[in-house]
Amino acid sequence: MSEKKIIAVVGATGAQGGGLASAILADPDGPFAVRVITRRAGSDKARALAERGAEVVEADLGDEASLRRAFAGAYGAYVVTNYWEGMSPQIELAQAGNAARAAKGAGLAHVIWSTLEDTRAHIPVTDPRVPVLEGSYTVPHFDAKAEADRFFIDLGVPTTLLRTTFYWEAFLQGFAPRRDDTGRLVLTLPMGDSALAGIAAEDIGRVALGVFARGEEFIGATVSIAGEHLTGEQLAAGFAELYGEPVAYRPLTHDEFRALGMPAAAEIGNMFQYYTEAADAFTGARDLDLVRNLHPGLQTFRDWLTAHKDALTTD
Repeated sequence: MSEKKIIAVVGATGAQGGGLASAILADPDGPFAVRVITRRAGSDKARALAERGAEVVEADLGDEASLRRAFAGAYGAYVVTNYWEGMSPQIELAQAGNAARAAKGAGLAHVIWSTLEDTRAHIPVTDPRVPVLEGSYTVPHFDAKAEADRFFIDLGVPTTLLRTTFYWEAFLQGFAPRRDDTGRLVLTLPMGDSALAGIAAEDIGRVALGVFARGEEFIGATVSIAGEHLTGEQLAAGFAELYGEPVAYRPLTHDEFRALGMPAAAEIGNMFQYYTEAADAFTGARDLDLVRNLHPGLQTFRDWLTAHKDALTTD
């Protein structure tokens, strides 16, 4: 049997990278082996992956030299940065630059960079309707990733740009329906009548495995992904089916959402304004048939709801 190709997975103990690592480990007869890249090899998640057969290597996105050592001898790498950890576009750009240079130095044959659109193409910072954030951004956690695309491209790293989207896991973190003063369940999202492209976070990594499996086909390409494109009414209907009772959809305006006072309300409000106003372009870029071809087990929203029904309580 030929030697397996090593995929070095940055963020393998997180949502996206964890989906890829698990998918590789679940296919022991497949062509790939997984190398977990983590800052803490002794963490519970890293140890659990090691027990399943993963190689675990310590490295830090803030340390280019450590990344280059971690990438050495690998066929490819999956690179994702976590904006929300430092909430700084400058940190995210520096991390992406380190990863791109390390990938180039290690001579990787294929890198998948988890990225997003630049929202300023639709809502520029000169638009008076939205606040300018972090000095020059509309939605920093989108725009900085889009800016970082150039690091991989300009260095000539053989890269697939994997454009992701809204995680349905957000419904586990405060976005699920809540009961109003009358006791009725209400889903509140600032999406108007527009469709929201969403996906199960673990499916992002599983789609990435499909991209790696196709060899050179997607090198130099942008692959934009989602699980489904659903309106607020359709999302509410999914919850209603789960709960066995009606769920009303009541959209907020974007200004109302930004005024909620929740953490990062301005940024999340700007994000939903982009999702709404660029809905046709954003969903249009995401060919669900292609995504399902890359990952035949792609979950629908109702699949995801069923898998998480115990966590989606109405109390």
